[in-house]
Amino acid sequence: MASSIGGLNLRKVAQQGSLSVHVADQLESLITEGKVAVGEKLPTENSLCDSFGVSRTVIREAITHLKSLGLVETRRGVGTTVLRATTVEAKPAERISATTVQDILHVLELRLALEPAAAELAAERHDDADRVVLESSHQAFIKAHAEKSQARVEDFEFHHAIAKATKNPFYNSFFEQLSQSVIPRAKLLSIEINPDASSRYLERVQEEHAYILEAILSRDTEAARETMYQHLNRARNMYAKYRDQ
Repeated sequence: MASSIGGLNLRKVAQQGSLSVHVADQLESLITEGKVAVGEKLPTENSLCDSFGVSRTVIREAITHLKSLGLVETRRGVGTTVLRATTVEAKPAERISATTVQDILHVLELRLALEPAAAELAAERHDDADRVVLESSHQAFIKAHAEKSQARVEDFEFHHAIAKATKNPFYNSFFEQLSQSVIPRAKLLSIEINPDASSRYLERVQEEHAYILEAILSRDTEAARETMYQHLNRARNMYAKYRDQ
């Protein structure tokens, strides 16, 4: 069933696979095919929710994906505007050695099996002390990014705080054992990093962290699991592309 907003034919998505991917694919096609021109705004978040028949979390995830491809930008009070009609994915480096890529993908595969569940448990079990640590770790990431850091430590501490909030000591042990090696950027050499592209990549990470944090603190277990899965899966898909270079 199609819904038309401003002449756009948007199809409600079926309850199969990742809903945000289906939404993002439709919106990406509209942009790359010129049906939403550069400089135009996408429909509002509420309108997209109604048209696609999905939650706000799904729409936010889809828009985050479009932003990671460099297609749109979102500004408070303005909305989401189309920047370009061709994708320019933000990546932390131009090239990464094959061995490093393989190590990163192995760790992300492990994290994908564990961290969505950890986020779900954190949403259910966190207490006031956890809330303070989660919020402060997110602010620390924002500050580090603003100071042009790679925010490796701050990235790790954010995910570690979620693990602690599960109240399951084995999640905490997992992070303590791997330490910062769970963060892919920790495996990159300084010479491999592209500062400008990396900054855009970290903007995406920061926004994804914000959505994960919001879901956890609002005790939305389903959204916490989904936003964490999409966060890690996007990283896996991005780093997998380095294997083909």
